[in-house]
Amino acid sequence: MSTTTSKKRRAFLPLLVAGGVSSLVLALGMSPTLSAFTASIQNSVNTAGTGALVMEETSGGVTCRSTDDTNGVSGNAAICATINKYGSKLLTPGGPANTTYILIRNLGSVSAASFSLTPGACTQSTLGTTNGTASDLCDKIKVKITTGSTTVYDGTAASFTAAQALAPLAAGFSATFTFAVSLDSSATNAYQGLQASQPLTWTFGG
Repeated sequence: MSTTTSKKRRAFLPLLVAGGVSSLVLALGMSPTLSAFTASIQNSVNTAGTGALVMEETSGGVTCRSTDDTNGVSGNAAICATINKYGSKLLTPGGPANTTYILIRNLGSVSAASFSLTPGACTQSTLGTTNGTASDLCDKIKVKITTGSTTVYDGTAASFTAAQALAPLAAGFSATFTFAVSLDSSATNAYQGLQASQPLTWTFGG
């Protein structure tokens, strides 16, 4: 073997080794990952729902619900003309009061954060064909509202202008209210044949 050939072989050997190492690294890089410990948790059910506030008013066998209007729970603000909180009997000066019992129930799935009774303006109109000339009947109509031992309002219909805050009702709970409405004993013949009307609105807040 010549000296030149021996030198060529010694020069080629490092290149051969380097090439082999490179091929090995490339092969390892392309091979599957070696096994290792793992742990995982998947929460497969993650939901968020909404509750509902639904009010029911009952008096003397008549029931109204906040969902009774055409929009159902989407509107949730029905008008109930079949429950007269001021009673249906005609009043006389200093005579017996009209007493009406109202049951309000939370039929919803969530508790009410607030509960209130808001009056509208008291207005006067004639009743029948024989009418007196007085124009301040609302000042003579006395209204007393209680729930249990608590007085919600006690005064005239004319002065009943502010919303009354009530104890909130939890889902499934109810409260009974008593309305006692009478005509002041100072009313004269001028108050005959007249009628006072006042809208009242119960409201749950969420």
